[in-house]
Order: sequence, then C-alpha cells, then structure tokens
Amino acid sequence: MAKPHKPLSSPVLMGVVGAPHGVRGELRVKPYTGDPLALGDYGTLFDAQGRAFDVADIRAAKNVVVVTFEQVNDRTAAEALNGVELFIDRSQLPDEELDEDEFFIADLVGLAAHDEGGAKIGEIVAVHDFGAGDLLEIAPMTPSGGLARKSAFLVEFTRETVPDIDFDAGRLTLIRPSEIEARGEEDEDGEA
Repeated sequence: MAKPHKPLSSPVLMGVVGAPHGVRGELRVKPYTGDPLALGDYGTLFDAQGRAFDVADIRAAKNVVVVTFEQVNDRTAAEALNGVELFIDRSQLPDEELDEDEFFIADLVGLAAHDEGGAKIGEIVAVHDFGAGDLLEIAPMTPSGGLARKSAFLVEFTRETVPDIDFDAGRLTLIRPSEIEARGEEDEDGEA
C-alpha cells in the first residue's frame, strides 16, 4: 500500500468497509451517500490513518455496494480492512449542486446551538443516524464558557426542533423536545 496521506482537515464519513466478497479482494461497503453507487464519484477515499483507496469498480448488492479498490488485490488484504471507515475531505463535496435550502449533514458539526431567546446552549459535536433519523449530539456550555462533552445530549434533528440554521453565522436555533411538549400542553389547556 502507498505511503499514508496527511490527515484530512475536515473529514466526512462516506462509508464503512464490511466483509470481503469472493477471493479477489472485493469488499462489501456500507455507503453513506444518497445514491449508494455514488461512493465511487468522490475521488480517492481515505481511512483514519490516511491510507488511500481508489475505487476501480463498484456495483450494488442488496444493502451494500461491492467495491474493488485498486490498492486491494486479494482476500487476505480485504479481510484486514473489515470495519475500516472511509472518508473524503469536506472540500470534495459538490456545494454547487445543492439547492438553496439544502446542505450536507457534516456541515452541522461545529455549529453553535442557541435557544429561541438567543442564549447559547452548546455546540453540535456530532450527527448520528442509528436508523430512525438524524440525531444531533450537543455538548452543553459550562459555567466557564467551555463545552461539557461528557454531558452531551441527543436531540432529534427535525424542523420542529431546529427551525432555523444560519451557516454564515455558524449557529442554529434549538428547541428542546420538552419545550415542544410544554407548548402542546399549553395549546390543549387553552382549548379546554
């Protein structure tokens, strides 16, 4: 394998390598792209150590894609990659193809989370999808103005919980689910 590449400045997870497929080094890969076959359209993929992987061939297979990487020539090499995450740098994503109200989920990481009154609640430290939709992981602010990463909490990412995102200002508005529930109860009380 080639000399490792320097670490990506802004890595975006594109997929995870699974088990080998066959004996010639093909691999099953779970892609995180809108179109699974588009995994091969972003150029060279890198693992966390900076090793490069160039897609030579890709085809769909049930819930994954089967990929042949130029750097992987046999089953032994393929087996060693099981579980490896594949990244590209954020700069490789095609911003010009996005509509005005579209964005990449990876762009949410690092945004400040503010309540409706403008007070800073914390910062988005990760976005997760465990199969039921996107969840924002938010590290709350400490009294000294830092982030309490060990006290991070998850919030469902919906238009109701995040009504406004301002990428230019580096912030979003967050309405906690308990606040949404309280509003619903107030509405019900007012109607009774």
